[in-house]
Amino acid sequence: MQVNLKQLSNNKDNSNQSTNLVKVSICVATYKRPNLLRDLLVSLNNLTFTQSSIPVIEVIIVDNDSACSAKATVEQIRSSFQWPLTYFVEANQGVTYARNRCIQEASRDSDFIAMLDDDETATPQWLDELLINQQKSNAEIVTGPSLAVYKDNQQVPDWIRVGGFYSFPRYETGKRMETAFTNNVMFSTKLLKNLKDNETLFDNRFAQNGAEDAYLFSCLNKQGYKIVWVDDAVLHEPVDDKRLSLNWILKRGFWSWSVHSFIEAELYPSFKIQAIRAIKGLGLIFIGLVTIVPSLLLGRAKVAWALLRVSRGMGTLSGLLGRQGSWR
Repeated sequence: MQVNLKQLSNNKDNSNQSTNLVKVSICVATYKRPNLLRDLLVSLNNLTFTQSSIPVIEVIIVDNDSACSAKATVEQIRSSFQWPLTYFVEANQGVTYARNRCIQEASRDSDFIAMLDDDETATPQWLDELLINQQKSNAEIVTGPSLAVYKDNQQVPDWIRVGGFYSFPRYETGKRMETAFTNNVMFSTKLLKNLKDNETLFDNRFAQNGAEDAYLFSCLNKQGYKIVWVDDAVLHEPVDDKRLSLNWILKRGFWSWSVHSFIEAELYPSFKIQAIRAIKGLGLIFIGLVTIVPSLLLGRAKVAWALLRVSRGMGTLSGLLGRQGSWR
């Protein structure tokens, strides 16, 4: 664990609700996606504010590619960009190193850090919704949906559309959440005040396999920090062609459920909680196995869901054993 959450919990302070302008550092870690990064920056350039005062904004790009593959994209858009735009290279490979560098480069007088992924685009009201609902809820952390979208003329197998494998849950605005993810989150910089020299926010144990965000925000939730869902703070994420396969969907299912049980086992190391999680994992495997044969009569989407339940169940057990799946 990199950040001293006990210190943070002893210094919980309400987020800024004043009518003065707030400053937001929008942080993006990127790796070899210059075209998608361009689309993201264009969308950030079109942010609008109708509910909250226009904040002071800076956009920070941290390139995790030592070959500087994102530099040309940033330079091309800089002259027409309405917000201050800075670019840095983080040579240490791994998502946590890039995200921690983002935090390091954010202005010290920022009130909030907003994070999103380099393959997403923001709707015009994205940041406005996060800000106004942070003020309403007084939450230290606000998060919203990242909606998968298919590209025009993309060859998407019918079974993926029918099965809804890229339709993710949404919630009522204001709902308390147990965790959040850096694909759509904004948090108060007051959470950073107790970081010591050379101490980082994101745990570098997760540098190669991800889930550093789920771990961080689950820890903060355990310490009593408020995480609130904002359903209209929408981002869009195009579904890459390589993700349109059963193999990728099963691997992702294994990874995501291994992450959940891995984090739960570390934060709540009671025999009862882990036994319940193990039973749920075994239950998923059982249900998946017994539904495979009948699902053969109902179409490929049903077969895929049966296999996905098995994969999720195996991931659950793997996480309980301290083994996190691969996220790529």
